[in-house]
Amino acid sequence: MSKENSRWGIIYCPKEGKTGSQKHWSAIRKYLKEKEVHYDFVQSEDKESVERLAAMLADNGYTTIVVVGGDAALYRALNGLLSVDASRLARISVGVIPYGWANDFARFWGLTEDDYKKAVDTILEHRVRKVDVGYCQLEDNTRRYFLNCVNIGLVANIMKIKHKTQRFWGMRSLSFFSSMFLLLFHRMEHVMHLKVNQDDIRKKIMTVCVGNAWGYGQTPSSVPYNGWLDVSVVSHPELTKMFEGLWMLIWGRFLNHKNVKAYRTRRILVVEHNKSCVSLDGAVWEEAHGPLEIGILPEALNFIIPV
Repeated sequence: MSKENSRWGIIYCPKEGKTGSQKHWSAIRKYLKEKEVHYDFVQSEDKESVERLAAMLADNGYTTIVVVGGDAALYRALNGLLSVDASRLARISVGVIPYGWANDFARFWGLTEDDYKKAVDTILEHRVRKVDVGYCQLEDNTRRYFLNCVNIGLVANIMKIKHKTQRFWGMRSLSFFSSMFLLLFHRMEHVMHLKVNQDDIRKKIMTVCVGNAWGYGQTPSSVPYNGWLDVSVVSHPELTKMFEGLWMLIWGRFLNHKNVKAYRTRRILVVEHNKSCVSLDGAVWEEAHGPLEIGILPEALNFIIPV
């Protein structure tokens, strides 16, 4: 593989259960050729391989690494990159061409799957901004990093069930609605113990979102460059209040719901989450048992953003 600084290293992550993936990638490749972009690309064999491929590209001297994928692909690439030497990471800029089941972090910057040409042009213009990176750490110091958000509870359960039903249904909409239906048979809340700033919270909680960015609408005021995390804690609403909350989430008024408590912090301790599911940027963290520390690393990654 080439080590030219001007040459991109591209990680292409096809959608699971999605037809037309190769057609979309062919369109991207055609536009890259039109723009005379020099690049090498690798295709992930499965979701776990993205982390290894990102670290491999970094170790081979690529300074522009591009992820063609969604939030979960970015998350895994991020964790691969943060495993390399800090001095090498400082020379690397990360770009994204959105193509996944969720592209929340890309949308924060005005990039969408429908406009891959804008994403390519953005990377060519190469305007770099240092962005914050969140981390989630277990008691044994095992640490995972995220760009968008950590979810604990209901939303993480939706992600977990969606991944399973996605392989069965093969369609995003059917997967999502079947996930929501199956959740009717799941416990909707757990007693959790959280420490946020001066508050010691111990009560029944339906879901917690810790956002470095929009957090799929649950932390709409969060930005990944101010050194802070936004936290939304949703306590046990009645069924009618839960539907009201979903409506407010869709219309961007989530934080106004009476069952939502919002915080801004640099560190949150999850002392007990009662075996609630944990997901980072839409990817379920199966090993996340016991207490968690969630924090922020200011300006830890060079990210390529639109002009």
